[in-house]
Amino acid sequence: MNKVTSGEFQKEFGRYRTEAHKGVVIITNHGRDDLALISVEEYRRLRQLDQQAFYVNELPSNVIDELGSIPLAKEAARYNHEYER
Repeated sequence: MNKVTSGEFQKEFGRYRTEAHKGVVIITNHGRDDLALISVEEYRRLRQLDQQAFYVNELPSNVIDELGSIPLAKEAARYNHEYER
């Protein structure tokens, strides 16, 4: 990870653009971390990890339908008693 002031970043954009392909470049503003410059490949990797969270009562109907079609592992049967009253 490389840290650079916003002024240095403006003066040497090409250099830091190249460095962002190797790792994160942190751009500071008034001595504080402000922005992170990353490659588009890293951005896409992070976006794939991004998941949207829902409350159960907010789940879209297509997600509920898909949940019913997912086969459970045989080992999961040992937890069936947890649903019994």
